[in-house]
Amino acid sequence: MKSIIVVARKDLRIEGRSRTLLARVVPFALLVLVLFAVALDSEPLILRASAGLVWMAILFATMLVVQRSFEIETSDAALDSVLSCTSSPSRVYFGKALATFVQLFALATLLVLCSVVLYGSRVDGDGLVLLVTVMLTATAGLSLVGTLYGVVVARLNGRDSLLPLLSLPVLAPLLIGAARATEAAFGSQTIDMSNGWAWTALLAVYAVVFGSAGAVAFAPLAQGDS
Repeated sequence: MKSIIVVARKDLRIEGRSRTLLARVVPFALLVLVLFAVALDSEPLILRASAGLVWMAILFATMLVVQRSFEIETSDAALDSVLSCTSSPSRVYFGKALATFVQLFALATLLVLCSVVLYGSRVDGDGLVLLVTVMLTATAGLSLVGTLYGVVVARLNGRDSLLPLLSLPVLAPLLIGAARATEAAFGSQTIDMSNGWAWTALLAVYAVVFGSAGAVAFAPLAQGDS
């Protein structure tokens, strides 16, 4: 656990110095929300689609965060140096996923607040508990999958376009589940709280499955990359 935290702290410290999240990712995600609101131009439709729009913006932002996470590792064989500093490459995987999770969860919190302001979404007490749980499980899944596919394309030409091409089909079920569960948390009439919790349970299973797969696959993928 100490090694995981060290790797995560390294990535977060680099992000804190470069301020990529504040300078690029946050403005991009907010712009996506605003453009969707302008494009739909219908209050009932915006309220109905607000949950999906929030997670669509987070999904796009995930690509930027993951690309940045491995961009800093491809210079001067930095990834090889990090891998050599720990006895288990899976610790590097979980460390980088943890750093990505922290950034995505902070972004998700901001976008949900913006959804309340821009779209008029409402969350009551029970919905708030569900919403926080959805944010935790969904951002964990995004981080684990993004980190796994990030190392796949880390040193490939055209990795900026390859990452979304490879990961988006895998992330589609997560996007659907997160949007439906968030819709229930927002008090939608089309899905109740029990179904929202069912979707959240699926998100948790999704994160566990890909976390386990990533822990096993990260080492050969990273070493094969080198």
